[in-house]
Amino acid sequence: MEYKDYYAALGVPRTASAAEIKKQFRKLARQHHPDVNKGDAAAERRFKEVSEANQVLSDPEKRKLYDRMGADWEAYQRASAGGGAAQGDPFEGFRQYAGGAGGPGGTAGPGGIRFEYHGDPEDLAGFSDFFRTFFGGGAAPPGRAAGRGAAGPRTRVRTASSLEDLMGGLGGRQGDLDGLGGPSDGSPGAGGRSVLRADAQAEATISLEEAFHGTQRRVEIHGHRLDVRIPRGVDTGRRIRLTGKAGSGPDAGDLYVRVTVAPHPDFTREGTNLRRDVPVTLAEAMLGAEVPVRSLKGRVLLRIPAGTQNGRTFRLKSQGMPRFGAADGEAPAGDLLVRVNVVLPDGLSDEAQERFKAFTELVDQPDPRA
Repeated sequence: MEYKDYYAALGVPRTASAAEIKKQFRKLARQHHPDVNKGDAAAERRFKEVSEANQVLSDPEKRKLYDRMGADWEAYQRASAGGGAAQGDPFEGFRQYAGGAGGPGGTAGPGGIRFEYHGDPEDLAGFSDFFRTFFGGGAAPPGRAAGRGAAGPRTRVRTASSLEDLMGGLGGRQGDLDGLGGPSDGSPGAGGRSVLRADAQAEATISLEEAFHGTQRRVEIHGHRLDVRIPRGVDTGRRIRLTGKAGSGPDAGDLYVRVTVAPHPDFTREGTNLRRDVPVTLAEAMLGAEVPVRSLKGRVLLRIPAGTQNGRTFRLKSQGMPRFGAADGEAPAGDLLVRVNVVLPDGLSDEAQERFKAFTELVDQPDPRA
């Protein structure tokens, strides 16, 4: 069996940090994803290769085991040359050499490494024999589960279920690989086939008013309709997670509903603040006035002082968007920023023009262009 160099597969040094490994995996996974390279068998093989490497190197315990295994592999190959291995499990010798236990239910050897898996290795289709033997299939021969029916711990796996997940920043989700029929909380239970949980994503477009008050949307996933509650204060790009709703049955993954807030004709959003323009007359700007302004909460009065210039912005406290998911009174809302737009009269009569000219002669106004 060929030893798999997972560091070389990802193109990272053995000293790479977890963040560097994650970044490189996401880069390669996007590059070789089957959705991008439809019908390209070589790209599919490469995608499986980097996914397998990430399965091990992204898990601290698996990585520790793998690093130790790499140090012992060549030495064991030399030591066992010509000697052969136990017929039932050709890798039992290496397990003992590395200080681990051989079969399911065995105890760890002096080195503290335990090779054990409860589930069906066939569910790891596409990964190498090396992975299935040491990180998936335990001591069982291919096609037969190790310790079928025995209690086993939850195994954490990382899976990139879709290109959208990779492009959207998931980089693969932290999922569960549990024995079917075992308790979902990871406590020991009867082990059967292992099920790889995959997430799903849906889209929902709502209005700004709905984002302000909170709303509900119905989405359809795999033929099932779900009512999704969207909390108040949501913004474009926010994802609402519905645990276990990506399919039917106890092993379904999570459904992520990505929200888009449609543009509004009057309001512009800046985080929790809102902006809008309000037209005022020349007389209101010059003499001052109380101008009605519509906010998402309702109608409010804006007091404009005399001599207000065109383009001046006023702040109405707590008339903006609520904080995401916050109940009333839990967190202050954003503000509404109102910009004054002075609308000049047009179509002046001859008399109006004469009177306005006389008015300007009474006003001592410096040249604004000086």
